[in-house]
Amino acid sequence: AETPADPAAARFQALRRAVALVEAAAAGAPVLLVADDLHRAGEETLELLAGVAAHPGTPPVLVVGTYRSDEITPALTRALARLAAREPLRLYLEGLSRSDTGRIVAETARRGADEAAVAAIHRRSGGNPFYVRELARLYADQGARALDTVPPGVGDLIRHRLAGLDPAARRLVGRASVIGRDVDPGVLAAVAAEEGGDGDGMLDALDAALQSGFLTEPEPRRLRFSHVLVRDAVYTGLSGPRRAHWHGAAARALERLRPGEAASLAHHFARADTPGADERAAAYARAAARGAEDRFAPHEAARLWREAAEACERSGAPVRVHLEAVMGMVRALAVTGRLEEARAHRGRAVEAAAGLDDPELLGRVVTAFDVPALWPRNDDEGLSARVAGAAQQALSALEAAAPDGGDEELRCRLLITLALELRGDPGERGPGAARRAEALARRGGDPALLCAALNAGFMQSFHTAGGARRRAGIGAELVEVASGAGLVAYEVLGRLVQMQARSALADFAAADAHADAAGELGERYEIGGVAVFTGLYAALRAAAAGRFTEAEHAYRAAAGPLAGSGMPGMARGAVPLALLCLRLQPGGPDPADWADLAGAEWGPYAPWALPLVGTGAAASHAPPPAPVGLLNEALTCLDARSARAVGDQGRMRRAYERLLPAADELAGAGSGLVALGPVAHHLGDLARALGWGPQAEDHYRRARTVAEHAGAPHWASAAERELPAQD
Repeated sequence: AETPADPAAARFQALRRAVALVEAAAAGAPVLLVADDLHRAGEETLELLAGVAAHPGTPPVLVVGTYRSDEITPALTRALARLAAREPLRLYLEGLSRSDTGRIVAETARRGADEAAVAAIHRRSGGNPFYVRELARLYADQGARALDTVPPGVGDLIRHRLAGLDPAARRLVGRASVIGRDVDPGVLAAVAAEEGGDGDGMLDALDAALQSGFLTEPEPRRLRFSHVLVRDAVYTGLSGPRRAHWHGAAARALERLRPGEAASLAHHFARADTPGADERAAAYARAAARGAEDRFAPHEAARLWREAAEACERSGAPVRVHLEAVMGMVRALAVTGRLEEARAHRGRAVEAAAGLDDPELLGRVVTAFDVPALWPRNDDEGLSARVAGAAQQALSALEAAAPDGGDEELRCRLLITLALELRGDPGERGPGAARRAEALARRGGDPALLCAALNAGFMQSFHTAGGARRRAGIGAELVEVASGAGLVAYEVLGRLVQMQARSALADFAAADAHADAAGELGERYEIGGVAVFTGLYAALRAAAAGRFTEAEHAYRAAAGPLAGSGMPGMARGAVPLALLCLRLQPGGPDPADWADLAGAEWGPYAPWALPLVGTGAAASHAPPPAPVGLLNEALTCLDARSARAVGDQGRMRRAYERLLPAADELAGAGSGLVALGPVAHHLGDLARALGWGPQAEDHYRRARTVAEHAGAPHWASAAERELPAQD
């Protein structure tokens, strides 16, 4: 038919043709009409679709239309209003799940993505498939560090949409992006008012921003950007001076309206062009960081202390204030597991404080690193020596200035630091400092100080073999004191100490319970390093139960997390040592198969491992006495085994004397890392090799009892075979 000249008649005719097409299709079978991406449809297309769906003569047909809720155009709004009369079913799709996001990332990036990268992409995209794909492409090209930026495709799309707003709405969206992902309407209004904006004009602009999908209103008096990427794209599109100006306006508004929001105030003042902004940013960041520490949010505390330190440096704050912020950052970094970074900052801070003639300031800096410690071997011996020297320097100066006491808390903390940094030192200085610190802490009545002193006592409890019962007591008191005072990190420490000590005492039921409790607390409060210790303990448990294949897989799986834990004092050589101990178990993997261990990096354990593996020049040399620490008994047992192999009676006697105090324990299990069976079995082997028959039988009987208590039949059977038949 000829197209009518009148536009209204032409539209009517087009509608009739569309209805006729649908009628013809529906005459033979049910009809499904799908219109995808309606947010991109032209006005004529939308009118036609709405007309077909709403026409009274249209036969039964299922119409499915899809559109992005954050890109609704005025034309689509009108079309949806016409369709509302037909009472359509509206389905609002949630974003993709994390697992679905991971699949898209793997497909788009064409490489494996770790859980942290997938979680970051899922969080920043909100599960939006387009944003997921764009972030995945960015990840493939530039790695995980690029995930905090805005992908070019997303930025182009958002800038195109922003250009469609009128100038007032664009300014409002820009101001909102400076405030953050979540926007307080009162603060937004105050920022606009500083530039002479009127209330009605702002409300009109806000309506436009909401209708365009840049902002949402999840609840009354609360605004939010539809996606974090939308906010970031708008924010990065602003010039630096404009951002600084609006940050200053936001900071001033917050000081009037929300003076208690220290973290937000620190954020805005740190980026503002207001005179004195850096000083105020530092003050607010310090206050917010202390609050984050109080509610045990260590990642947030680390970020805020870093902001405080940077603001102090920019503003030329006093050295004491700057160093306080640096040490706060060091403390928080250590709790979150970023130990290498924490040690680097700590070393510089101690060096700076030691150069000043201020023993009290030096003492405060040295003792600010009050982070629970579990492994009795230093990660950086050089740094530990410098810190111990600085602690002694400050302590001596303070005691000389106030022989009758002075600041007892600071003295106690210096003694704690001295004991912790002297871990592994065989001398008396460490144990003496720990004893003095504990006495002062008990007198002072501060739970946090007592927990730190108990930690120091734990670190100085390894000068002789055995001692698991004493350490179990320390762990129990740590849990009791810390849980009562809300000191989560020390409660975790107490659980891990008991996990180790109960393992040494062959009480795996109790050790399991403490490992589970520590793991739950570590996960809930994001405490770095806990999973490393509990993962190694799971491998030890499999080994102790005789599940050797499972244990070997678990040890090898632990190698990566352990190497990346920032604890080289524990990590170096730990996994090869565990695999060696596994091969030496009765019924374990073939001990003659050293192929995968011959070239292992043994770290500090080489003197005890190489004589057994039989490689290298060290294989023919006797190792030194085992260092004080959690592996004292295990390394001494390895020494005893190689001494028996070469018939060195002097070494055998020395090993026997060193091991005797631990006769009721499992060798190495107190580390939570390895287990070589009952110490009593090794004592029996030594006694037999030395010709002490009756003592050997007594030790084997004790070994059988310990193995049965541990639920380790392979150890019990091994001891049984060494006893007379009638026993």
